[in-house]
Amino acid sequence: MATCHSLTRIEGELNGDPLDLKMFLATNWLLEEPGKDTTRFDAIVPTIVKPCTKDTYYAEDPNKTPYEIGIVRQFVFTSALQRMSVVTRTLGQQNMDLYCKGAPEKIASLCKPESMPEDFHIILQRYTMQGFRVIAVAWQALSSKISWHQVQRIKRDQLECNLNFLGLLIMQNTLKPETTPVIHKLKDANVRTVMVTGDNILTAISVARNCGMVGAKDAVILVNAQPKEQDKPAAIKWEYADTVNDDIEDESTTGTTEVQCQSYHSIDVENDQTKQRYHFALNGKSFNIIRQHFPELMPKICVRGTIFARMAPDQKSQLVEHLQGLGYCVGMCGDGANDCGALKTADAGISLSQAEASVASPFTSRMPNVECVPTVIREGRAALVTSFGVFKYMALYSIIQFVTVLILYTIGSNLSDLQFLYIDLVITTTIAILMGHTAAYPGIVSQRPKGSLISSSTLFSIISQILVVIAFQLGAYLYLINQTWFVPLKPKPNDDNFNVVCFEATTLFCVSAYQYIILATCFSKGPPYRKQIWSNVPFLASLIVLTGLTTMLLFEPIPAIRDFLQMKAIPPGHILFKVTLIGIVACHFFVAFAIEAFVVDSKTLKKMLHCFRRKGHLPKSKYKLVECELLKKPDWPPVNSVTSASSLQENMENGRTNTAVEVEDNPAS
Repeated sequence: MATCHSLTRIEGELNGDPLDLKMFLATNWLLEEPGKDTTRFDAIVPTIVKPCTKDTYYAEDPNKTPYEIGIVRQFVFTSALQRMSVVTRTLGQQNMDLYCKGAPEKIASLCKPESMPEDFHIILQRYTMQGFRVIAVAWQALSSKISWHQVQRIKRDQLECNLNFLGLLIMQNTLKPETTPVIHKLKDANVRTVMVTGDNILTAISVARNCGMVGAKDAVILVNAQPKEQDKPAAIKWEYADTVNDDIEDESTTGTTEVQCQSYHSIDVENDQTKQRYHFALNGKSFNIIRQHFPELMPKICVRGTIFARMAPDQKSQLVEHLQGLGYCVGMCGDGANDCGALKTADAGISLSQAEASVASPFTSRMPNVECVPTVIREGRAALVTSFGVFKYMALYSIIQFVTVLILYTIGSNLSDLQFLYIDLVITTTIAILMGHTAAYPGIVSQRPKGSLISSSTLFSIISQILVVIAFQLGAYLYLINQTWFVPLKPKPNDDNFNVVCFEATTLFCVSAYQYIILATCFSKGPPYRKQIWSNVPFLASLIVLTGLTTMLLFEPIPAIRDFLQMKAIPPGHILFKVTLIGIVACHFFVAFAIEAFVVDSKTLKKMLHCFRRKGHLPKSKYKLVECELLKKPDWPPVNSVTSASSLQENMENGRTNTAVEVEDNPAS
């Protein structure tokens, strides 16, 4: 615990893996490194660790030789080897020692059989099933003939063998208080959560139950895959995860602290509902075998797999790619160097540390817990909805202006240059800048926002709003030309200044200015993805100011501004005409708002649009198709049995034959 770690001092403070740091601090020893931060790695003087107290600092010999241990060489931890080790030398001794720690099953394979306790696997299973993090430690005294220079050149596999098993380090890695509420919040929002870890699979299952990833009554099926041998094909053994029974031997009888276990309890696996609610749990070894020998099962494993333990960095990336291939939008949350590949591969990677993971991840959280995940989802959905709203607004902005110009072209007129400038600079630019400042809604709902600009609902919204814009502009124009005081424009060739100053241009300019403001309001949707429009104070204030300014231009424009914009004054005494235009604009607002609020997002419209799809009611995402297939097979997976690669191939061929016969017998299918 004092020597087998990768800790170092930076500016006087210990830094390194959090687990190593906790273990070293528990020893109450000191760590001294030679030289300054910038020179220590060039020195040949080893790092020294020693106890703090005077009683343990000096040895029992009469000369009182200080009890110091120098770390001569370090073999760093790798996910592939699942262990790390150090070569040390105690001051005053002739030989060096090797200390090794890592995954219990890996360390056990490197130790002498006679040094292993008979109940090793029983004790290991007992603690891992209770959610403890278990690390095995081993030791070996090296030959006194091995010199310092030989240690620097020797390969680690020559040293990490024939070790003496020392024991197990049991650490209670409790859940952070924020974890369980976040998991429940994600599940309520129908966001699937998957655990990908390097820990023991039983520990991972326990943590998954405690945090709510796996329901209290959900079954966990262990997927144990065996590689292909000379006379045996690759095979998969399906079995339910073991549970901790009430009659387990009391921990106090073994001299250890009694711990209450709430991770496991009896589950009625014969219950039909429980069979439907199952989760796969597998380790990295089984993951590789399934990818190689059972590729046709990978979609089912990924869809129902919740716990992936002992996963190497490349396996984490491969899992993310498989999930993306099934149509999932994958977010990855990690805090270590082993997560860098998966963080980079995921659609949204979130680093929980400021170290290596933050370099590969597009997002880095200041909070070292998973509370940032709902925040990223909320902000991402709000940004997507905002982008679609701005897109639709800019599309309709062009259409509104196009319709106005097209109507005026029929009479030989047009908007003046300064009217165009007022629309583009004052109205559109202000709205486009402030429209996206509405904050994300604090909650998460199960319904995801549309992810395509050419989706049926988006296209329906744009087309319907275009038709409404055309209808109300034509209505305002027809109402104008039917007024008794109206004098139609008689355009003069080559005199643009005269042609733009007319009742038609002034009326359509005012009506279209209102339409820009109306559609900006209707496209600024609030819950469930964004807050209400009034929470965006600058945007709301701009809408009020622009509405007031446009109303002033319609009713009583200041003469200087009227002449500047080249507007034609409505004859005095015709206030009813102006009020009617306001009524037309109000009707446009209610119609446009009703389309966006009650039609575009309604279930009725979705059902109608689904009827026009050629694919029928089949879901687009592959993972949904896999889910439908699994629901139709309640007897799969074959728990408490073995599936070999050869038998699976035969079953698939028979299934294809049966499917072909069914299609021939029932052409309508």
